[in-house]
Amino acid sequence: MPSSTPLPKRRPGRVALSAACAATVVTGALVLTGLNGEPPASASSVSSASRADRWQATPVPVKKGDLTAIAALSDKQAWAVGYRLKSATALEAVALRWDGTSWTQESTLPENSFPQALAVRSAADIWTVGSASVHWDGAKWTTYQLDRDPGGRVVPDAVTTTSDGRAWTVGRAMNRSVKDGVPAIQSWDGKSWHRQTLPEVGKGELTSVTAVAPDDIWAAGAVYATDAASRQTALLLHWNGSSWKRVTVPGPQDTHHWLGGITAFAADDIWAVGGSTSGSAERPLAVHWNGTAWTAAKTPDVADGRLRAVGKAANGDLWAVGGKGAAPVALRWNAGAARWDTASAPGIVVRSFTTVPKTADLWAAGISRQGDLVPAITRLKG
Repeated sequence: MPSSTPLPKRRPGRVALSAACAATVVTGALVLTGLNGEPPASASSVSSASRADRWQATPVPVKKGDLTAIAALSDKQAWAVGYRLKSATALEAVALRWDGTSWTQESTLPENSFPQALAVRSAADIWTVGSASVHWDGAKWTTYQLDRDPGGRVVPDAVTTTSDGRAWTVGRAMNRSVKDGVPAIQSWDGKSWHRQTLPEVGKGELTSVTAVAPDDIWAAGAVYATDAASRQTALLLHWNGSSWKRVTVPGPQDTHHWLGGITAFAADDIWAVGGSTSGSAERPLAVHWNGTAWTAAKTPDVADGRLRAVGKAANGDLWAVGGKGAAPVALRWNAGAARWDTASAPGIVVRSFTTVPKTADLWAAGISRQGDLVPAITRLKG
């Protein structure tokens, strides 16, 4: 999250959502079913209360470490990435795979890759970004160097792919610290990464990316507060196939606010979520694009209610998930009342969240709220 509203980063050693891939959309480390996911059959009549006891922990083959991103192609194919803590100073990046029955370790990633976000187009076409940009071809992981940026070292926070075979990653470029960072976007042309020219917005970062088509891509994040008198503001950038433009974000202009996740379900149906704060109080923020304009949606007052991602299950249920530290938050869209309502939240420190194509299932990954860096994955069955 942006620096003026500190959120534990998912970087190793710290306790801390694209044109759709074949079945998933990436928003930061939070992976959600979007354009190419199973179309919703109907609005669900299942209340969140009736699902409250269905979040179930699933064993993972990592005893100590962190799971930072999760994505699903089906109820029998899902991936999670993160790292295993081998000693007080040694980490090993890992990729786990769900086969419909259990999670097993599929592979280790190249040294110092430290994955933070995941885009799964197929079982043989997976991107993860973090300390490095790494691609899985079904047999091995290959590291690809990001393009140089005049803003400094590029730190990507989200990745996605588009139907033309390109990949996009967003984050920040920085020299010394997060506060010095500026938004950064790069695109993969099949051979190498290329820096994108962005509008001047000042210090800030991008934390999520989603795409309707190769010429219709959205990135979300925040512009930092530069001094005590200024405010952090939500940032939306749009790619029209030839250039990136900044788009005004509705919301509480008299408070700090930011966006943490964005997901496109259609060209005229895009949600972006995040949070706003005044003093020490925080509350969820959600805005919607109807193809013509962005509008703010009503959200409940929730303690530490910052949102990381938004996704739609195959039964039509629209979920937003997030939280701060050991206080997870989940909201569910109430279409009849045109508002977000509090729903059953995963009982873990949420790093990542995904819907599952052709099902009403949800996955959440992160670490347990008990113990010291105990990796955890939990599932809500539809």
